Amino acid sequence: MAIICHLKEHEFVYGKLENVAPGIRRLTARNPSVFTFHGTGTYVIGQGQVAVIDPGPLDSDHIQALIEGLSAETVTHILVTHCHLDHSPAARELKSHTGALTYGFGPHGQMTKGESESVEEGADLDFVPDVRCAHGDVINGLGWRVECVHTPGHTSNHLCFALDNPSALFTGDHIMAWSTTVVIPPDGNMTDYITSLKKLTRRTESTYWPTHGPPLREPLPYVHSLIRHRQERIQQIIQQLTRTPQTVPELVAALYQGLDTRLTGAAGRSTLASLIHLHDLGQVSCDSQPDLNSQFTLTHP
Repeated sequence: MAIICHLKEHEFVYGKLENVAPGIRRLTARNPSVFTFHGTGTYVIGQGQVAVIDPGPLDSDHIQALIEGLSAETVTHILVTHCHLDHSPAARELKSHTGALTYGFGPHGQMTKGESESVEEGADLDFVPDVRCAHGDVINGLGWRVECVHTPGHTSNHLCFALDNPSALFTGDHIMAWSTTVVIPPDGNMTDYITSLKKLTRRTESTYWPTHGPPLREPLPYVHSLIRHRQERIQQIIQQLTRTPQTVPELVAALYQGLDTRLTGAAGRSTLASLIHLHDLGQVSCDSQPDLNSQFTLTHP
């Protein structure tokens, strides 16, 4: 498999709005987990009149720390990369307190029963942005300018936000330095995810700021390693299916030996996303609509 140089070292303080780069501050929520690393990093860009990116979970201490940290300033925009429960719910409280509008691609897409159980942080189905942003849209504030970059894959409504000065990309959960991204069908889509990774290889931002974990400096080699990792994982699945038809649990047992058991569900969903990718290409078939219980067969062994 492609070597991914994950970064586990992360300097932060809970409950404090920290300066992390010129014109960029971060407040980390105390919601650590196997999916959020140390917690949600809520970003603030600008000075005086500011934008908040990913307000975070519905956590009263986190929301209060954010409001108090910005008490001498005006929040003019609330930007949301996607509406999972660790990213968007605090937007409602922040909007109520500040009157700022929320910006995002749209509400959460398709879900199936049990989709989020023990897999990731769950969907915020109540979030609908006041302003819907399309790829390439520009949001202007006082002293800052952000371009919206649609990066579906982790979710269909995922956006990254590109800040022009300093050069930075707020990547949400699309790219994280500490871990790979979970792709959960039906809203998560592996074909879209790989396409969105390739989209970023044509961009020039010098630093990525994920919502979880440390920043990525000189990020493009890392992006290329993520693409190779996904492509090689897909080839591993094909290789397994050359031996015999298999189900998702059988593939996970073969491909993820030694995996933390808390991540087994996530591995299964990402494996299913890769199988759906192959199914859409006509390279695998199954005995029903592709799901976790389907048996998958190569169409051309």
